[in-house]
Amino acid sequence: MTTNETLWFRDQHPFSNLTDRILPELAENSTSLKIWSAACSTGQEPYSIAITIQEYLKNNPGIRLNSNILATDISENVLKKCREGLYDEYDLSRGLSWQQKNRYFDGQSGGMLRIKQELRRSIRFEPMNLIHSFKKIGTFDLVFCRNVLIYFPKSVKDDILQRIHSSLRTGGYLLLGSSEGVRGLGDMFDMIPCDYGIVYRKR
Repeated sequence: MTTNETLWFRDQHPFSNLTDRILPELAENSTSLKIWSAACSTGQEPYSIAITIQEYLKNNPGIRLNSNILATDISENVLKKCREGLYDEYDLSRGLSWQQKNRYFDGQSGGMLRIKQELRRSIRFEPMNLIHSFKKIGTFDLVFCRNVLIYFPKSVKDDILQRIHSSLRTGGYLLLGSSEGVRGLGDMFDMIPCDYGIVYRKR
């Protein structure tokens, strides 16, 4: 199953929470950060994460934080587009400011823009079906799994969330879509209210 519906900085609040809450906390305890963007579609989410981290480090020059981002999707076709990092006018009109276009993209022919090589190199794109095992991908400080669980029945959704829990380090964060939650799995996650909605932290 694949819908490929996405945009840059979707809903905005997850990226505000990343900047204001999650990155400062994780940077206190480590100089290395592992992030998983599950069901990444055509790449806007993982590239938005990478841009958010770059802007955070630019605004906090005393902090040293190396990020390792894994982005996965079931579709090889969208992963090819992710790796190319090439977007047309319609893609670019959904969630990006002109400042971000100028700072993080290089112009191409036909009005296309390509995400800068530095950002493309910071993300590893791999095929993955969320109903399969996560054991080979290791553990993470932060998982984005947004706007995909709504398409699964509850039993499958709960199984995916339990396996995401196992893939998070203790104290690691899970960010879900606005209409998604961890109902019935509250013993695994603490619900953390933020200025911009809720994030979930592994117990």
